Amino acid sequence: MSNLVAKVISQKGTCEAQHKVGDEFVIAEGIPPNLCSWAFHAIFPCAQVLRFGGSFPWEKDRNKTAVACPDPENPVVFELRRTSP
Repeated sequence: MSNLVAKVISQKGTCEAQHKVGDEFVIAEGIPPNLCSWAFHAIFPCAQVLRFGGSFPWEKDRNKTAVACPDPENPVVFELRRTSP
């Protein structure tokens, strides 16, 4: 299994969880401290793909993908990247 980091790469509007560009969260067991649970639930399926060696065909780098939180009025976009195990 790989280690994963979710980094905020874009934030528009007012994030209720106060996430801002540059924030990073280690994705391991459970919801990381201070990460919005709605964002975590959006990230989780993609995290599982990367964690177990998969990749996304639309991404140039097989170790990354981008995931947006589900708030369409105040979107926060995370770069999810696989790091060394």
